[in-house]
Amino acid sequence: MRAVVFAGDRKIDFMEFPDPTPGPGEVVLEIKASGMCGSDLKYYRATGGAASLGLGKVSGPVIGGHEPCGVVAAVGAGVPASQAKVGARVMVHHYIGCGTCEHCRVGWSQLCLGGIVVYGATGHGAHAPYMKVPASTLVPLHDDLSFAAGAAISCGTGTAYGALRRLNLSGRDTIAVFGQGPVGLSATQLAAAMGARVIALDIGSERLNRAKEFGAHETVDPGSNDPIGAIKDLTGGRGADLTLDTSGNAAGRIAAVRSARTWGTVCFVGEGGDVTIDVSPDMIRKQLTILASWTFSTVGQADCAAFVVERKIPVDKLFTHRWKLGQAVEAYQLFDKQTSGKGVFLM
Repeated sequence: MRAVVFAGDRKIDFMEFPDPTPGPGEVVLEIKASGMCGSDLKYYRATGGAASLGLGKVSGPVIGGHEPCGVVAAVGAGVPASQAKVGARVMVHHYIGCGTCEHCRVGWSQLCLGGIVVYGATGHGAHAPYMKVPASTLVPLHDDLSFAAGAAISCGTGTAYGALRRLNLSGRDTIAVFGQGPVGLSATQLAAAMGARVIALDIGSERLNRAKEFGAHETVDPGSNDPIGAIKDLTGGRGADLTLDTSGNAAGRIAAVRSARTWGTVCFVGEGGDVTIDVSPDMIRKQLTILASWTFSTVGQADCAAFVVERKIPVDKLFTHRWKLGQAVEAYQLFDKQTSGKGVFLM
C-alpha cells in the first residue's frame, strides 16, 4: 500500500509498505478518514521527521497520521467479538503501552510506566489505506457520527473535551480560549455547547470569524490588542474564570495566566515551548490553579463522542478542507501556514 511519511524539513514522501496482517490481539482497519492535527506539523517541520523528536525508538520510516477512523477489515486470533468484529465502525486511541500498568488498565496508555508507542510518530499511523492496531485501542464510532468527525474526536476535538472536563467547566463560567486552530476551535464549540461564555483569541482574522460561527461570544486579536486588558474589560475588571491555552506559545501561555481572575484556573494543552511565570503576583497572590491536560483516555474519547451525539454538535463544520491521500503535499503546505481550519484525508 502507498502511504504518507513525514520526511522532515517540510517534506512529504509517498512510500510503499506491505498491507498489514493482524497478529494475536490485533485488528487491521480500513481507514476511512485520517485527520490532520497541529501536532503533525512538529513531525512535518522537524529535521529528520518524527524520529528526531525524542519520542521513542523508531526503526525505519513511519507512516504519519494520528487521528484514525475507519472500519475493521480483519481480526487476529484471541480478539473477542465483543471487542472487535469485521465491519465495525471504530475510532482509535492513538497510543499503546504495556497494557497492564496502573495507567494502561484505566485507558490512559499514554501515561504507561513502561513506555509508549505513539501512532503516526513512533508507530505506523493512519495516512494510509490500512492500519494495524491492538484491539484494545478501539473506541466504537456511533452511527450518527461521520468518519471525519470520528477522526477529529480521535485527537483534536477529544483533546479539547478532555481539557474542558479537567477545568470542570459549567454554564456559569467565562472561559478565554487562546488559539483558534483545530483544538482551540473545538474548545470554543464544545464550551459554548456546555453553556459557558467563550472569549476566543487568535491573531488570524479568518480563525476569529470561524470562532464566532462556532459560538464564541467575543473575539480578541492579541496582535492588535492587549489580550489581558481586553479580557478584563470584557469581565468587569475581574478576568476570566477559566483560561485555556492551545497555542503552546509563550506569550499566549503567560497571557492565559495573567488574564485569569483571582481563584481562577488555567489549563495548558498546547505542546512544546516554555513560559516564565512570576510566581508571587501571577499565582500565589491570586490563589491561581494551573493544570495541564494531555489528550484523553479511551473512556474520555468515548465520553466525548457521546456528548457530541447527544448535543448534536456539528463537529464536521471544523473541516475547511477535505483531501485525497495523494494530495498530502498540497494539504500540508496549506496547513503549515496555520491560517485555515482543520483538514482531513478521506479514503
